[in-house]
Amino acid sequence: MKILYAIQGTGNGHISRAREIVPLLQQYGDLDLLVSGTEAEVSLAQPLKYQFHGFSFVFGSNGGVDKWATAKLMNLPQMWRDMRSLPLRDYDLIINDFEPVSAWACKTQRVPSVSLSHQCSFLSPNTPRPKTGLFNYGSLILNNYSPTTHRIGFHFERYDDFIHTPVIRSEIRSLQTSNLGHYTVYLPAYDDKKLTELLKQTDVHWHVFSKRQKVAYTDGNVQVIPVNNEGFNVSLASCDGLLTGGGFEGPAEALFLQKKVMMIPMVGQYEQQANALAASKLGVPVVKAIDTSFVKRLNAWIKSDDRVWVSFADETAEIVDGMVKKYAR
Repeated sequence: MKILYAIQGTGNGHISRAREIVPLLQQYGDLDLLVSGTEAEVSLAQPLKYQFHGFSFVFGSNGGVDKWATAKLMNLPQMWRDMRSLPLRDYDLIINDFEPVSAWACKTQRVPSVSLSHQCSFLSPNTPRPKTGLFNYGSLILNNYSPTTHRIGFHFERYDDFIHTPVIRSEIRSLQTSNLGHYTVYLPAYDDKKLTELLKQTDVHWHVFSKRQKVAYTDGNVQVIPVNNEGFNVSLASCDGLLTGGGFEGPAEALFLQKKVMMIPMVGQYEQQANALAASKLGVPVVKAIDTSFVKRLNAWIKSDDRVWVSFADETAEIVDGMVKKYAR
């Protein structure tokens, strides 16, 4: 059997989940890997068959997307050429984690594909999402960015029969946890210096993992560290809590490790706003923006010991097995 696994490369969550799924897929046949996008620091251990420019957004420094940098990064003619270059009919199974090049190639060539992603959970009307006006631009993009014929979704809760609880990587499940008193931070849409000045107004230590810095440095009670998988896992396992954006995998892993979590979803990013809403229904505190009341809310969270207790079963192998048996041609 020949399998193509296509993965989104914007952010680190998709690649992180793939690190768990790739070894499982390799048990079923010859596996080719495709990654598109330019904003991930985490990588796969296995070689890539295809690496495309894709269709990514660029993190800004003030809580949102850098729209100008994102526009400059887009290259639709290249995406069309990449779509046409894929020999899709050579594969018995095509799996997609929110990756647009292969998804649209499959759609235009009428080749079946399976979405194995967090994002496809939003195709269910039961999945929490923020209220918007009559025209929901964010939802429109989310539902059409990487169209597939079949779907297997992941979210904080089982909102529908095709949605499962998060994939928690084996390397996270096997971590020995402790509480050394520091707090771990991953807020790639905010400027490190701005964050540092705010975090210095607290009495605890912070590990800020940065997409922008190449060399670690310390300023007062704040340590800024270039993003890396191993260092982040060590910090997360030994922290008191995680301060993060509106992503999915990072908060899910922190909740699994029984850490406190506070989320600050990106401004104007529909998916992150929806993730934060779903997390808030579990009891996770959500800050809409870093404003004049932020430090006060941050200190209140630090003093609180309220934690959200979750049970994310280890069912990834079972999900992959069922997917292969049901959808392979």
